[in-house]
Amino acid sequence: MADLVGRASEEARGVPADLLEEYLPVLAEISTGGRLCPDELRRRRSIGARAAEQNVPMRGVVDLYLSATWLAWPTLPGVREAADADALRRIGEAVFRAADAAITAVAEGYEGAQRWSLRQEESFRREFVDDLLDGRNVETLVGRAERYGLRLAGSYVVIVAAGPQPFVDGGPMTRQVESIVGLDPASRDMLVTTRDGLLVCIVPDVRGTVEEFVTRVMESLRPDGAWRVGIGRPQRGPGGAVRSFEQARQALQIGQRLQLPGRVHRASDLLVYQVLIRDRSALADLVDVVLEPIRKARTGPGTLLRTLAAYYAADRVATAAARELHVGVRTVTYRLDRVEELTGYSVHDPQQSFTLQVAVLGAQLLGWPEGS
Repeated sequence: MADLVGRASEEARGVPADLLEEYLPVLAEISTGGRLCPDELRRRRSIGARAAEQNVPMRGVVDLYLSATWLAWPTLPGVREAADADALRRIGEAVFRAADAAITAVAEGYEGAQRWSLRQEESFRREFVDDLLDGRNVETLVGRAERYGLRLAGSYVVIVAAGPQPFVDGGPMTRQVESIVGLDPASRDMLVTTRDGLLVCIVPDVRGTVEEFVTRVMESLRPDGAWRVGIGRPQRGPGGAVRSFEQARQALQIGQRLQLPGRVHRASDLLVYQVLIRDRSALADLVDVVLEPIRKARTGPGTLLRTLAAYYAADRVATAAARELHVGVRTVTYRLDRVEELTGYSVHDPQQSFTLQVAVLGAQLLGWPEGS
């Protein structure tokens, strides 16, 4: 038996022989009329799990068992003592049915161990991502990051993307972006994940890398114009990812709230808006003091607020604002006069107009009046 086990291991290109573990004695018993009991199948499942833990390829394990089966066949007691061809056929059916059941049990144990390992790895990865983007357990992040190809001592940029449907781990769009990352030679230093329905990409701050990555991602998302991307500023160290992530998410929110042109919004280009919302309480006070009176408008505050936003977006040119709003120029000027009547702030006075413009921006950033 020991010699056969060793030869089976050689036939299977060195797969550990101990994975057979009493398999040949079981075949010998089957050949003389024995049965494959449930305890034996449980043992094979356990062996399959062990093989997975040892990173032995499943095809190698199957090769080992099949090699052991055909090598042992001539030596099995039932085969040697078979009286005629019919008896040999019955023994062959019993032996190879038992071999099939044993290999199936090994495969079940192997697959079960792999599924458990995958779930555990996904759990570890999700925990790492949450800690990284929340700034928790910073003292352990560097060591854990190496497991996912990140060297947090360097400088990284976080990119977030939002679309009409939330991103989820393992979703089709997430996998598509992951495949794009896999094509990049520098993909070892990148991480793609999801957070709160957003796609999150952590990319090294290397010249051209961020731009190329964003271009390739946007090309894959091109069919739908609802996609928007926010890009944080480069940050260094274990705590840098959470800062860049917050900047990227805020840039995305600003781009969405203000309906800024384009679909890519960089935090470095939106610093003035970040200054505005840094003190949300003061900004809310400004909006309430300046714009609260337009709630009294017969059409409600929304129409006058949209007119002001279009007017300032058009560099204070009423005709351009009218085209954007699809109304006449007189309608725009009437609404601007109405704003002055209600608020006391005129778009024609430089200081008052500046106050109005900041208040309008604040209203858009805070979701006023709906969010008030």
